[in-house]
Amino acid sequence: MQSFNKSINYQDPSAEGYYGDFGGAYIPEMLYSNVETLKTQYIQIMQDPEFQKEFHALLKDYVGRPTPLFYAERLSKEIGTQIYLKREDLCHTGAHKINNTIGQIILAQRLGKKKLLPKQARDNTVLQRQRSVL
Repeated sequence: MQSFNKSINYQDPSAEGYYGDFGGAYIPEMLYSNVETLKTQYIQIMQDPEFQKEFHALLKDYVGRPTPLFYAERLSKEIGTQIYLKREDLCHTGAHKINNTIGQIILAQRLGKKKLLPKQARDNTVLQRQRSVL
């Protein structure tokens, strides 16, 4: 039985995609070329100033970021400290998930993709969000 090796960084995969001696990701053969394309172009696209400009513009104008802080005066007095609430409920979708979705959509467009398959295709909420931006 192999013991846990503390000297291996289990957070970052090797060049082959393994975490330690074992582990990695199973990629169905029909998706392999897409994953390889993403692997080679992801960093370049993410560092492109035009990508960042478009991403942040959509976060501001479509999502409603940055969201404000609200000072909860009565609750602060009752507890005896200062309490601020981050108003994520004011975002277009009411949650943080839209941040990732917008980034994925812009990335897919830059890669020339016409369709996206969310991590959990059965999650209709994510699918609807992606459709709303495409």
